[in-house]
Amino acid sequence: MFTGIIEEIGTIQRIERGARSGRLTISGDVIFSDLKPGDSVAVDGVCLTASAIDRKQFSADVMPETLSRTALGVLRPGSAVNLERAMAANGRFGGHMVSGHIDGTGKIAQRQIDDNAVLVRIEADPSILRYVIAKGSIAIDGISLTIAAVDELGLSVSIIPHTGSETTLLSKRTGDLVNLENDLIGKYVERLLLPRGETSKPSITYEFLVEHGF
Repeated sequence: MFTGIIEEIGTIQRIERGARSGRLTISGDVIFSDLKPGDSVAVDGVCLTASAIDRKQFSADVMPETLSRTALGVLRPGSAVNLERAMAANGRFGGHMVSGHIDGTGKIAQRQIDDNAVLVRIEADPSILRYVIAKGSIAIDGISLTIAAVDELGLSVSIIPHTGSETTLLSKRTGDLVNLENDLIGKYVERLLLPRGETSKPSITYEFLVEHGF
């Protein structure tokens, strides 16, 4: 489990590609103070296992499912990535509950200066946007952010100077892909409302509540 508070920006040092899988070697600084083989690290929001550590580099295997669902496949040696170690039980919970299990990708559509912040608009699939609410939380490349606005085609977030300088989001260009993870609560609530064995339509709807006097 993670919080979406990025600890540092790391660098992709090496990418070894298999037929459908891959292995990343990533360098950094801060996270290596107590990182051990087997520990989880969120890399651009994707939960990976540090399988080997050599000084201030760690390697992680990436399975085909992860490459197909996330933007890790577009990384190259030299790419900057957001890094966060798994949440410590005795630490402050500064962001929101982030699992590191990506729901899909979005595309940077627009950037706009808004006084001391930068509004970033991201286009995303309806399957992602259905769980997005204004003022709710979302993890974008592992960054815990508050949703400023949402419509049928995308969402917008406001990046304050600190977040801009401590993460990679503002280095992205229009058209670049980002990893998106929806807030866990909405997904669990929807699943619990479904009749057993069904996967598409909640049994408790607005019409159901009206019909029963709510």
